[in-house]
Amino acid sequence: MHISDGVLSPQVWVSGYVVTAALTAYVLTRKTDIAELPKVSIVTAALFVASLIRIPLGPTSVHLILNGLAGITLGLSAFPAVLVALILQALLFQHGGISTIGINAVILGLPALAAYGLFAAGTRIGIRGRYAIFGGLAGGTAIALGVLFFSLCLLTTGEHLEDVIPFVVVAHLPVIAIETIVLGALAQFVARVSPQALRGFRPR
Repeated sequence: MHISDGVLSPQVWVSGYVVTAALTAYVLTRKTDIAELPKVSIVTAALFVASLIRIPLGPTSVHLILNGLAGITLGLSAFPAVLVALILQALLFQHGGISTIGINAVILGLPALAAYGLFAAGTRIGIRGRYAIFGGLAGGTAIALGVLFFSLCLLTTGEHLEDVIPFVVVAHLPVIAIETIVLGALAQFVARVSPQALRGFRPR
């Protein structure tokens, strides 16, 4: 779900850089635990690798995204993790574009933060299997929101790019389903064996 150079109007991709810079500065200026850096690095690597196997689709591509995973494991740090992964993808593999790094970070990073919020709120509910349920919801919601933000960017730009939106939505439906299942199973497993790895984990 990457937008390439030359697709968006300047006001859209410039706005993406402004939002990305503001959010990244906010996260990085907060007090962070140095012990979290290895986990941030691992999740960033997972985000980077997940995009290498992709199917091109017009101005975007379809592949596993895992921004929901970043959200439930890193919390607010998910946004800079997504940004670093996007920078590496653009510079090393020309995946996406240089001018669109900012807007791509918004498209993928904001849903990661929403996934974190959803998962953290869900863990407060004392129901059986809540980590599987809300981990799955976080994973699917992150992809769905990414598709929504992507579509809004195309609509804002115009130039008949709205014709691409139905194809993007349909192509990402399997991704939503896969990441819902994978994140649900993963969250439940991690909650049992290494609960501290989940940002929203709350002991019983």
